[in-house]
Amino acid sequence: MNLTSDEQALKEAFVRARGYWRPWTEGLLRLDPAFLATYASYGGYPAETGPLSRKMCELIYVALDGSATHLFRSGLALHTRLALEHGASAREIIDVLRLATAQGLDGCNVGVGILVEELAAAGLDPLGGDLSGQQQALREAYVAQFGDFPDFCDQWLRLDPGYFAVLLDLLAGERGAGGLDEQASCLISIALSGCFTSLNPPGLRLQIRRALRLGIDKREILQVIQMTAHLGVHACAVGVPVLLEAIDDRAGSTSDQRGPE
Repeated sequence: MNLTSDEQALKEAFVRARGYWRPWTEGLLRLDPAFLATYASYGGYPAETGPLSRKMCELIYVALDGSATHLFRSGLALHTRLALEHGASAREIIDVLRLATAQGLDGCNVGVGILVEELAAAGLDPLGGDLSGQQQALREAYVAQFGDFPDFCDQWLRLDPGYFAVLLDLLAGERGAGGLDEQASCLISIALSGCFTSLNPPGLRLQIRRALRLGIDKREILQVIQMTAHLGVHACAVGVPVLLEAIDDRAGSTSDQRGPE
C-alpha cells in the first residue's frame, strides 16, 4: 500500500520502538493508525526506559512466545532472529527453551501440594518422618544450586525421591559454554511465571526472591514484568489479518453479485 507522509512517519516510529514491521502492523496502519501509534508507545516504553539490553529483551520474547502456554510460532521465529542479530548465541536460545520446558512442572508443583493437603485431611501421613541419607543429599544439592527449598520440593522429595532427583537434573542441568548466566536465567523464569498466559504467583514470588538475592536491580524485574503484557497484542497479530481477509472476501463477493457493469 502507498503510504502518506504521516503513515510513513508512523511506520518508521513503530519500527524504531519495536524493531519490526509485520502484516498485522500494516493492517492496523490502514484500519486504526491511532491505535498503532498508541501501541508503539506502550510496547516500546519498557525497552526505551528500562535497563535490559536488546539481546536480553529478545530472549525474554523467545521464552514467552515459545512457552507451551502460548506457542506463537511467528513471534517465536521473529524474536529468535532478532535475538541472534543482537548477539545471542544458539546456546543461550537453547537455554531459554530449556527453561520454558521446565515450566511444565508448574502444574505438578501445585498438584503435589494439593495431594499432601488432601492426604492429611483424610487422616493419612503424607510426608513421613526424617529424611534418609539419599534424600538429605538431594536436598543439599538443591539448596546449593538455588539457595532455597520451597515447599513443593520437600513434598516431592518425601513422596517420590526418584522423581525429585530427575526434577533436580532438569532444573539444574549443566550450563554449556556461552549459555545463559544465573541472572539471565532468573529473569527468563520471572517472565515465564509472570506472563498472563500461565500466571503462576507462587513461582513468580520465588523467582523474584531469587533475583533479589542475586543482586538483580528492581528496574530489571519491573521491565520483565512489563514485557509479559505485550503478548496481548497477539490478538491483533492474528485478528487483523483475519479481518482484512474477511473484508477483501466480502468486497469480492459483493462485486461478483453485482456482475459486469
